[in-house]
Amino acid sequence: MRNFFTMLFLTFGTVALCQETYMLSDQSTMIIDGTSTIHDWTVTANSLNGTIKAEGSAPKEIKFDVDVESIKSERGPTMDNKLYAALKKEEHPKVTFKLTEVKDNSILVGTLNIAGEEKPIEIPVAIDATSESIKLSGEQKITLQDYGIEPPTAMFGQIIVGDDVIVKFDLVFVKS
Repeated sequence: MRNFFTMLFLTFGTVALCQETYMLSDQSTMIIDGTSTIHDWTVTANSLNGTIKAEGSAPKEIKFDVDVESIKSERGPTMDNKLYAALKKEEHPKVTFKLTEVKDNSILVGTLNIAGEEKPIEIPVAIDATSESIKLSGEQKITLQDYGIEPPTAMFGQIIVGDDVIVKFDLVFVKS
């Protein structure tokens, strides 16, 4: 019986040791591009947080979030405040993603929560893994109304933000 428990411990202990944890580095970037009836626009997410647990180069668990208040535009506080209102910053201060699986070594399948609406999503990525880091790069179109977000307006409704945005990301996770 003692040998059985020893074998069980060694088996599960080895599996647990094979999984490495990686933390999101400051080298990571995320921008969101959108349109309006007047001009195209870009905002930058400045506070990104996340971890990956991986076996070899294969992500097994990803937890990632963006502080809504850290998303800034090149157009200043007026646009930022409209963005925060649309994303319901007070009630939902973070945008989150949790991985459920990786398909075909290039599609992250998980749940994305924006403004309190959680939806399943598949995100195509390029995965570049070394012994010390895992880099995820790609872009994803998101339709605002899918997440209950009413596209912001300005100038008494003369300027209307387009319903689709493109999220572009280069996320670098380093071994912790």
